[in-house]
Amino acid sequence: MQKVIALVILVIPVFLAGLGIKYMRDSIFGIVNDPFTLTVVQFVIGLVLTVLGVWFIGGYILHREQRQKRVQERFLEKSRQLKDEDKE
Repeated sequence: MQKVIALVILVIPVFLAGLGIKYMRDSIFGIVNDPFTLTVVQFVIGLVLTVLGVWFIGGYILHREQRQKRVQERFLEKSRQLKDEDKE
């Protein structure tokens, strides 16, 4: 059940990022979608949706890799770096 919930949590940002890419593409070609009145506003909203979707997915992957200790030291949190130095 937990894997299904995790999949749903990941599908929503992917969908929003895809929608953002569609909005940006439509505004470049001059197509105005229903809730927007200007192509500039549509492009900015699409850019924000894309950035937030990719940021969430990247943060999720980074968090998962940190738990499994498969990331480089520069991506570790400061508190974990300090704990590892104290052990040595």
